[in-house]
Amino acid sequence: MSAFTWPPESSSPAGSERAAAAEPVQAAVLVPLFLTGETPEPSVVLTKRRADLRRHAGEISFPGGRKDPGDADLSATALREAEEEIGLSRAQVKLLGALPTTSTLATNYVIHPFVATIPAGTAWTLSEREVDQVLELPLEAVRAAKAITDIERRGITFQTDAYIVEGNVIWGATARILAHLFDALLPADAEGNLALSSDR
Repeated sequence: MSAFTWPPESSSPAGSERAAAAEPVQAAVLVPLFLTGETPEPSVVLTKRRADLRRHAGEISFPGGRKDPGDADLSATALREAEEEIGLSRAQVKLLGALPTTSTLATNYVIHPFVATIPAGTAWTLSEREVDQVLELPLEAVRAAKAITDIERRGITFQTDAYIVEGNVIWGATARILAHLFDALLPADAEGNLALSSDR
């Protein structure tokens, strides 16, 4: 399960009550960053889901999903899901820390985002079942692309904050995680290392 979205799939009060009463599902995503350029600037890795999926078709998200019983903790969930979805080896990942959790109304998930650095030029192996494309987007281009846009889901049209980059609309929980990332990420130091602010 890669994408976490809003609005609720059922707009009925009964559906909302059921979601509120259910125990939240614990999930995790990996937020992979890498540096490129002469004065290294960070880019972020996202996935675009296949257009023929039954749920969240074509949406953009971070690699991730629900915690499995075999996962030691939620960071292990994020690493496992990234390996399964885009072939990102855990040996290539350096975890920097966690961002604030993000909850979803539609699916009653509590998402734990973990920020990491990976090598530039990583080769991707996509899950044929879930992932259509890996997006490597300069972080500053994403930040500059914040907008308010109309989204239509299940016959309901609503306005929401989004980042619209190269024709890709990033919204919902993924957009909220990006906003937290922009607040927390420090500029690269002289050695080209990234870090998260402790004032979060």
